[in-house]
Amino acid sequence: MAISTPICNFGWPAPDFSLQGIDGQIWTPARAKGPKGLVVMFLCNHCPYVQAIAQRLVKDIEKLHEIGVGAIGIMSNDTIRYPEDSFENMKIFAKTHAFGFPYVIDRSQETARAYDAVCTPDFFGFNADLALQYRGRLDSSGRNPAPLDAKRELYLAMKQVAETGQGPQDQVPSMGCSIKWREA
Repeated sequence: MAISTPICNFGWPAPDFSLQGIDGQIWTPARAKGPKGLVVMFLCNHCPYVQAIAQRLVKDIEKLHEIGVGAIGIMSNDTIRYPEDSFENMKIFAKTHAFGFPYVIDRSQETARAYDAVCTPDFFGFNADLALQYRGRLDSSGRNPAPLDAKRELYLAMKQVAETGQGPQDQVPSMGCSIKWREA
């Protein structure tokens, strides 16, 4: 069942985290951020919504890096019930799709809870001061890739953030598979 993200809470400060990346390094928002902003993305390997956007996501994040916006992908799903999202499979998924950004695991799921992440993919776009300016989608993709001429919503929003520090007022929520929470 697809779910959608809440609307953007402009100015909300990015919660801090310290998470292990598939590169063996520890990543924080301050370390992942570029001089003009940061995109925090909740992703996973098995979600058809993430799979549908992976190629365009990599290209758009590469273009955002060129204008000073950093990015980090966080995998928060329960890897016991969803072994396809395991740390080892994260490495394979990132290599297959040539991720040019850190991909980290949120084993405790505390980071997903702090961000109030609800689905994969879930995008949070912060300005240089790590104040939220975008909570929307990559583009019009769903479970299938969008047309090649689809509006690049995340890229254009974060380009505006990089140039002005402010995100667009009109944002379309992201849609995807729910975060797979561990059972209590």
